[in-house]
Formats: sequence, structure tokens, C-alpha cells
Amino acid sequence: MTLALPNQALTTAMRDRVAELYAIREEARGGPGERATEAQRAKGKLTARERIALLLDEGSFTEVEPLRRHRASGFGLEAKRPHTDGVITGWGAVYGRTVFVYAHDFRIFGGALGEAHATKIHKIMDMAIAAGAPLVSLNDGAGARIQEGVLALAGYGGIFRRNTRASGVIPQISVMLGPCAGGAAYSPALTDFVFMVRGISQMFITGPDVVQAVTGEKVTQEALGGADVHAETSGVCHFAYDDEQTCLEEVRYLVSLLPQNNRENPPEIGFSDPAHRRCEGLLDLVPSDGNRSYDMRAVITELVDDGEYLEVHERWASNVVCALTRLGGQVVGVIANQPASLAGVLDIEASEKAARFVQMCDAFNIPLVTLVDVPGFLPGVRQEHGGVIRHGAKLLYAYCNATVPRISVVLRKAYGGAYIVMDSQSIGADLTYAWPTNEIAVMGAEGAANVIFRRQIAAATDPDAMRARLVKEYRAELMHPYYAAERGLVNDVIDPAETREVLIRSLAMLRTKHADLPLRKHGNPPQ
Repeated sequence: MTLALPNQALTTAMRDRVAELYAIREEARGGPGERATEAQRAKGKLTARERIALLLDEGSFTEVEPLRRHRASGFGLEAKRPHTDGVITGWGAVYGRTVFVYAHDFRIFGGALGEAHATKIHKIMDMAIAAGAPLVSLNDGAGARIQEGVLALAGYGGIFRRNTRASGVIPQISVMLGPCAGGAAYSPALTDFVFMVRGISQMFITGPDVVQAVTGEKVTQEALGGADVHAETSGVCHFAYDDEQTCLEEVRYLVSLLPQNNRENPPEIGFSDPAHRRCEGLLDLVPSDGNRSYDMRAVITELVDDGEYLEVHERWASNVVCALTRLGGQVVGVIANQPASLAGVLDIEASEKAARFVQMCDAFNIPLVTLVDVPGFLPGVRQEHGGVIRHGAKLLYAYCNATVPRISVVLRKAYGGAYIVMDSQSIGADLTYAWPTNEIAVMGAEGAANVIFRRQIAAATDPDAMRARLVKEYRAELMHPYYAAERGLVNDVIDPAETREVLIRSLAMLRTKHADLPLRKHGNPPQ
């Protein structure tokens, strides 16, 4: 049989079509032109493709629907139909593991969301859920595309629904690199982590003009919804940085600490920091006097592998520290009271912060290590009227509902309801340890003596001397370091210098822990 040679004309036509394809691709990659790019740079911002290049491993990005164009008409839209429709979607790798990403291109329609734009995001979100891989959104958009009307709003609804469906299934990370106003701000709020960059990113439901029209208050975009506002005051933002490069590098670091999905464990790595390393520095870091302050971050640095950890919500609710780190190469979530801020008490914001962190760790199979030094809940009318009961119950619920390995260590004070809430043995901690400086009690000795011995103190010739004697007796009887251990409320009293080794051994034993929750549609946690 003789094979016919391809017709020269057909071959030429194919090559022409391929050349045309490459030209269209190049046009799509180039975006709307140099003028728009210069305008983006004048605002101190990178382009969407530059951001993706910084986020993903070099050469790993595969784009999805780069040639997509909108089909809307009216208001001049039919004459302006750029490729990508203002959002770049696809997948790539971070340290070799698959990550899905979408990035608003502010140069096209100001990154505003229309029907085609939304459909691209819906598709990449569906792909991320199906593949079981993290989703990172690089947000830099002006909200809904007004010219497309209610179709744009429906597009946001589809994003919110998918955010909710993916919650606790795959890690979702929102990186705010420009404005995010109105309903668009709800998508980041539904995700696991929010990053912001000072000076270029803002988030608010109603902008400064609307605020002034309704309330008469004059406020700038930055003061209303800038990175520092959300990192320190509202708690909307988990991480805030000075520049995009640092921000995206930290996103990569966070991804390296998370599993691909809720069916996997976080990645383990080899470690050179010896598991049996004694932490002698802890003996000097933590004062035995419960009334003296210290920085809990220094304790965490001493305990964890190579002193490295990523603190979540560092500047919001600073009286509790939440951090992702590694012990013996295994990723763990650390929740710790911070005596250097409000003496480490729990309050409304600290309870919310810690509860959210516990839930995230439990969703993604990250063991919990709780370092306890808590004098109680913050008293006051403002706290009570603000619902400290309800908010404190969120943390209690989160711990009780968690099925991951849970280890707690009482360093010094552990008083009253706050002791119970901070993952005590009674609410399901797998292992509980205490240092010889622990004071586990209903309340401090002074407060307890004032209540129990109120009449004796009042009737005494020298009330101060009587109070001092009774406080000493109460402390010796009910608050000595071994009281809880003698009654099985802690598993052991340990040398602080051995804490790292004890934690790593305990985590190794709990590696195969399996716990089932009751069969139910979902719980009804306090709100």
C-alpha cells in the first residue's frame, strides 16, 4: 500500500493556523497593553502573571481558559472583548505539590467580575475540589461588573457556595493585592487564611463615600479597611506584609505546612534538631512567680524544630498565640496563652481567634499542642455585655469537637473555667502534662481565701496577717504542684527542659489515633 504525501497547501494551512494560535496566545498573555501595565506599576502593584510567577514553582503553571471572552452587550461592552476576561486561572506547584490559583487582572475592566469571569473562577474552584488540592486566590478587583447587571451578582453567589463547599475539604487562601469592596469581600471571609499588603490592599463592605453619606464620618480607604486595620482591629486579616514579594513567599511557606486536603496529613520533613534536645533555657525564661510576665513566643521558639514557626493573627487578640510549626518534623498547631499581653487572660477576641485556629487544625489533620498559663476570663461589664459567655463557648466547642491528637502542658496558672476551656483532660485532651510551677485551681489562692475565709479574716485582730496565713494554708493544701497529678488530672509533672522530648514522643504515639464523632448532619456551635 502506498501512502499519499500530504498536500502542500494543507500543510501550509495547518502551519498558518498554528502560527495564528501562538499569536492569539501571546496577545492574551500580554494583556491590554503597555499603558495599562504602566498604570498598574504606578500604583506600586505587580501584574497578575507576575504574581502567579512568584507564587508557583518556576515553569509549573498551566493556564485554564486563557482565550475566554465575555459575550455581554450594551454600554460598549460588545466592542471590548479581551481574552481572559480579567481573570487568570490554572494550576501549578508549590514546592512540588499541586496548587490551584486564580488571579484578578486589574488592567482588564479593573478586575471586575462578570459572567465569563465568574464562570472561569467557578470552574477552577470545582477542579481544585475534585483534585483535592489547595486553592489560592490573588484578589485585585473592583467588585461586580455593573454593566452586566445581576449576572455579575449571581457569579459571586456561585463563588460563595463553592467556598463553603470547599471549607474544611481543601485549604483556601485569599491574598488581597488590591481593592475588595462590597459583596466581593465575603469570599475571603469564607476562606481559611487572608493575606494583605500594606498600602495597596483594602477590604470593606461600604466604601468611604457611602460611609460619609450615611454617617457623616470622613475616612480614607486605608483607615477604613487597610491591612493594619484588619490585622489589628477587625481580625479579618491573618497576615499583613509590606510588599507583594514577601507576602507571596509567606503564602508559599504556609502552603508547605498544610496538607493537600482533609484526607491527607500535613507533609513531614527530615529534621536536624534533635528530638531529645533539652530545653534548659526554659528554666530561665519562665518565672516561677505567677505574677511576673514573660513572652510565650520565646517558649515556643525554644521548643519547636529550629525555632521556626508561623504565627497566625499575630497582631490581633495578642493575649493568645496561635502558630503552625513542626515538632520532630511533624506539623502541629500551637495554642498558647500570652502572659505578656493582658496577663494571658481569655477574652472575647482571644476566644474567637483560638477557636477558629483549633477548627482549622482539626479540619486538616494537624495535631494540637496547648501551652497553658491562664488566670481566667477577663472580667468586666464590656466583656459580659459583648457576650464573653457565647464567645468563650466557641473555643470550648472547638476543642471538644476536635478529633486530632491533643496534648496540653500547664506551665504555671490554670484557673477556673479558663483552665477547663484550654484543652484540659476533662474535655478530651489525649495527654496532659504540667511543670513543677503549675497552679491548677478554681481560682488564685488570694481570691479563694477571701471567699472561703471571709468571716475569719473580718473578725481577726490583724486581718492582713490572718489573710496571709490562710492564703499560705490554702496554697499548701489545694494548689501545690502535685495536687492535680495525685488525682489523675494530669498525666505527669515533667521537667520543663524535657518538654520538647515529651511532646515529640507523645505525638509519635498518637500518630495512629482514630476518633469518631456522633452521626449527625452538623453541630450547632455557639455564634
